[in-house]
Amino acid sequence: MPRVKKTKVTETTKMTAGHHEMIDAKTEDLWPAPRSSSSFSLDIVNNPRVRWIALVIVLLAVMGAYLGSRGYVVAALVNGKPIFWWNLNHALQTRFGQQTLESMVSERLIADTAQKQGVIVTKEEVEAKMNDLVKTLGPNVKVEDLLKYQGMTKEDFESQIRLQLTVEKILGKDIAVTDGEVDDFVVKNRETMMATDEAALRGEARSALESQKISEKIQPWFAELKQKAKIVRLVK
Repeated sequence: MPRVKKTKVTETTKMTAGHHEMIDAKTEDLWPAPRSSSSFSLDIVNNPRVRWIALVIVLLAVMGAYLGSRGYVVAALVNGKPIFWWNLNHALQTRFGQQTLESMVSERLIADTAQKQGVIVTKEEVEAKMNDLVKTLGPNVKVEDLLKYQGMTKEDFESQIRLQLTVEKILGKDIAVTDGEVDDFVVKNRETMMATDEAALRGEARSALESQKISEKIQPWFAELKQKAKIVRLVK
């Protein structure tokens, strides 16, 4: 049994590295190609880099405005030579601004679509999803351990889960999984599945297949969403 769990953890970890591109990508390919993996468990939490960059840019802008109003315009001195606040802000926006902007645009499009369709993700659903993810990583892993490893706050983690659940609800309404597909999945993946009894195995298989089908719909759905949206980028 321990060996089976280890295999499952590895598989889940691979999945969690994928879908963070939902909010990270700088191109039209906001999601990777669909995977045949047996889990869609929180594929967007692996790298909090974009949110951290956005926060840094905002904080520096606020700090720069504050210090500028008080006559402080130098961010640092290197061998007596100044690095001005506006130089620092310009460098951050040049290197990371577009990536952060595209991430925020993506999140806004998803939120607007959810609002139009009446899709709501509750706090209880977010907490349940978070607990499910932690369980797949082993009996001794806690939420705090995962947050520390990812370098995220709980609020950021919950936000990413909410985003994933929102997309799943939007795209999952038209998803259908047949009993035959479930039978075939169990036969091919029984050794690496977490469940032990037959009913739980079928439930796990159905959930995995639903997630896989959602994954296949994400990229074309979001490409169409961006094409139809009125997006005016004032910052280049």
